[in-house]
Amino acid sequence: MLDLLVKNTLVVTSDDVFLGSVAVNNGKIAGILPTNTNEQADTIIDGKGCYLFPGIIDSHVHFNDPGFEWREDFSHATEAAAVGGVTTVVDMPLQNEPALTDRQIFEKKYKTVKEKALIDFAFWGGMVNFNLSKISELNDCGVVAFKTFLAPVSSDYTSLDYGRVREGLSIIKTFDGLAGFHCEDYGIVSYNEETAKKKGHVTRKDYLKARPVVAELVAVKTIIELSRESGTRVHICHVSHPQVAEAIKLAKYQGVRITAETCPHYLIFNEKDFLDNGMFFKCAPPLRSEEASLRLWDYVKDGTLDLVVSDHSPCADREKSESEGVFNAWGGISGVQAGLQIMFNEIVSKRNWSPTLISRIMAENPSKIFGMSGKKGALTLGFDADLVLVDPNAEWEITDKSLKYLNKSSAFIGCKGTGLPVCTILRGKVIVQDGVIKGKHGIGQLVRRNIC
Repeated sequence: MLDLLVKNTLVVTSDDVFLGSVAVNNGKIAGILPTNTNEQADTIIDGKGCYLFPGIIDSHVHFNDPGFEWREDFSHATEAAAVGGVTTVVDMPLQNEPALTDRQIFEKKYKTVKEKALIDFAFWGGMVNFNLSKISELNDCGVVAFKTFLAPVSSDYTSLDYGRVREGLSIIKTFDGLAGFHCEDYGIVSYNEETAKKKGHVTRKDYLKARPVVAELVAVKTIIELSRESGTRVHICHVSHPQVAEAIKLAKYQGVRITAETCPHYLIFNEKDFLDNGMFFKCAPPLRSEEASLRLWDYVKDGTLDLVVSDHSPCADREKSESEGVFNAWGGISGVQAGLQIMFNEIVSKRNWSPTLISRIMAENPSKIFGMSGKKGALTLGFDADLVLVDPNAEWEITDKSLKYLNKSSAFIGCKGTGLPVCTILRGKVIVQDGVIKGKHGIGQLVRRNIC
């Protein structure tokens, strides 16, 4: 007798879609069976008419816990993620108090969030200007990557100059770890912002001018060269423009060990949304032109951009106030709940592309890049039974009432589409059914990087 059987569904792997059933025992995938299987199970879910994907892995979120719980906390954030079909997240080290920069802080954060988590989770470690000596101990703790800012950053973190980046890469190379970067050149951005403020130029257009594409491009090309020199794996966060993607594509062709991600908001929004609708569309790097947004899709489809992640970065509504100028308003977009439905609508419903692309960029690739291979990210025998059923015919509109976030505000409010996650399963247990939370907080487990 099986524990769970999801039958009569369209099984979506990274390279195929077929009618079948997925059997689960002891939290693991126990078999991929024919659609008309006679196997019995304690729980049987009929997935007729739905697509069955591996559980989504969102490898770039800011859940703000501990330290900034008025923006978000692990309880609300993991509920929102689960409703959106996400079964594992990788939480960033900043917007935490303190930022995750050593072993003691790692243990404190884990203790704080473990009883709140509805889904599985992993941690990014910080790489800042005072903790290079702690990088190896963080790796021993099991962090899956190290996050560095090259641009100006919030007060709870520090950005790195290229000399310290180079040293950090040499350390990370010793254990074949992964260094991730927010790539905007510090000198360009800080000079532009300081100059604009002195002149009283604090409008939305001034924000866009302060963070030009060239700032992102300069930083990415520098990281490419430092990776080329050291041989260290690097990951470029939230690519916003096709010029940047093209530089990454060339580097891959040349053998640089580089991966990259973008976010749904760079693919469906553009600078006009920010100029017309305001601070809930403010992010860094900023939204680019409509043409850039459309062209970025080419690099998702051809594999240059390995991942699509939310960069979920929530805040209290008051922090989005523009009353003291655009530069003082919080920059970040809440999106962990919306990612799968947005991407399904764009990829399958609108473009008629294969849903295998979703399995690849939102499950398999993040698993491989962030050290979860053999455990998560695929519908494969012996892997964790993290599954999500998507009804391709379900029409949806995102409203504040539909969001599970602590602060129910998002640039995605008002978006409409077709294709909605209707059942989320974590290690063989149904945790969300038709938008209703079924799982218990504390079921989520810490995922540590596989170290070969």
